[in-house]
Amino acid sequence: MQKGKQLQALALKYRPKNFDELIGQEAVSKSLTHALDENRVSHAYLFSGLRGSGKTSSARIFAKALVCEKGPTSRPCEVCAQCVMANESRHMDIIEMDAASHRKIDDIRELIEQTKYAPTAARYKIFIIDEVHMLTKEAFNALLKTLEEPPSYVKFILATTDPLKLPTTVLSRTQHFRFKQISRYEIVKHLEFILSKEGVSYEREALEILARSGGGSLRDTLTLLDQAIIYSAGNITKSSVAAMLGLLDPSRIEQIIEHVANADKNAIRVLVTELETYEPEMIIDEILANLKQRFLDNDPKFSLLIYERFFRILAQAKSMLSVSSDNGFVLMLMLFMMIEALNLQDIDEAIKLAKNEPSVAVIEPKAGMSEQILAVKEAPKTPYEQFVAKIYDRSFELGEIFKNHISFSFLNENELGLIVNATGDELAFFKKSWGVMHEILHIIFGKKIKIVNARTQISATKPEPQTPPQEPQDKYSYLDEEIAKIKARQQDEQKDEPASKPDVAPETSVNALSQPQNDFAKELMSLSQSKSPEELKKQREEGVIKEANRLFGQPEVQNS
Repeated sequence: MQKGKQLQALALKYRPKNFDELIGQEAVSKSLTHALDENRVSHAYLFSGLRGSGKTSSARIFAKALVCEKGPTSRPCEVCAQCVMANESRHMDIIEMDAASHRKIDDIRELIEQTKYAPTAARYKIFIIDEVHMLTKEAFNALLKTLEEPPSYVKFILATTDPLKLPTTVLSRTQHFRFKQISRYEIVKHLEFILSKEGVSYEREALEILARSGGGSLRDTLTLLDQAIIYSAGNITKSSVAAMLGLLDPSRIEQIIEHVANADKNAIRVLVTELETYEPEMIIDEILANLKQRFLDNDPKFSLLIYERFFRILAQAKSMLSVSSDNGFVLMLMLFMMIEALNLQDIDEAIKLAKNEPSVAVIEPKAGMSEQILAVKEAPKTPYEQFVAKIYDRSFELGEIFKNHISFSFLNENELGLIVNATGDELAFFKKSWGVMHEILHIIFGKKIKIVNARTQISATKPEPQTPPQEPQDKYSYLDEEIAKIKARQQDEQKDEPASKPDVAPETSVNALSQPQNDFAKELMSLSQSKSPEELKKQREEGVIKEANRLFGQPEVQNS
């Protein structure tokens, strides 16, 4: 650098002078270029967007294009007196006002007063109001009428970083152009162009760190680049940039990822102790950036599922930092969770193992777990085992009775034979659950099957032929069949009586036929009488208990 030559900031030295040099705002450049070329220029514009995205630069380029002697044109000549004065920021008809420092109604009154006078040297008088959202409510109200209907030679260009703070009356009177955040790729490309012009050597990884730290603002990134050139003495490396910004060296981030991949917890403990002097949020951001680059480069070390798990863990760690004062513990916990995430099974692997291995539940016993939770049942194979499994699902206590006191004997189309060895309370509970058992039985095998006492069936010398029961209407309908059998038996006995018996009144004979022969028959006959639904349901439940007592005997309470 020559002596006496004033050092100029890169952000000012390489400020764009035309729309072609504007970085990352193609939509805005194209719209304004067409407006100038087709002479469809509005009286008021609003430029909004992130700081350092090119709002003020675009406003100055647009103003220069309007006052150029060869214009209005989208490509100012840069040599005429109007363009020269505009580039040097000394044009009398291009008036810039900072609304952050001139925000009162008196400042707007002075501006409105200037609009009454024609331009001095150019065809337009252009007012550029930066940070316009800082104006007071009264100042906005004073500006509205002039903003809506200015003189033909007046143009307004408003710029703001927060358009939501502007009144809707202002938004409706302007053409709104939204400046987007500049992409990291375009920023790095522009930095390479500037460094090649300046003759400074660099590493591309260092420029990517600068672009990431700039947060999408080109002006902020160029300010950091100025600082990096000075710090690194003309040779910008990723290590020097990381040290300048107080970031972890990228090699340390790689080291962290390697320790996680190798599940080296001892190395992580030592590393976290060394990193306590760094900002934890910055470390998390650097790890995220490293994982993102690995993902984009198709690094085969981690699968898509692992990347997703890592992202969740890192996001959770960031939220934990806001509620914890021990940042080192949060970082250590985060890295240990990343190690555990590598041990979780992949969905495809789990499905593959499930297909190749028998379906047996294995539960490790732990303190405080009940016997019900520790019960392990193999997948049912036989029809009876399916029946018992359903019993377990409905009632664990009843399932234990089946397991310990009931044996399977036979199974055919109409009957399930069981040998019941239960006594006392177990037998009473078994009989109480008679309806539940039949309901499950009908679900699995159909409604034509019923449970019988296999011990009684085996001991009987002349078993009575069983008529296949008709399909019941509900779970207690087989009791109606018993009533019909009792009636038929009584009629047969009445027919076999000798004719020499004394005459009995017809009413007596009818009554004799209708009288049941035992208590159980009385209960069954009462079901056919006209009762209320509640009474009928209660009597049927009592009939179920008595039917179970008839098949398996009266329960006896065992004294301990």
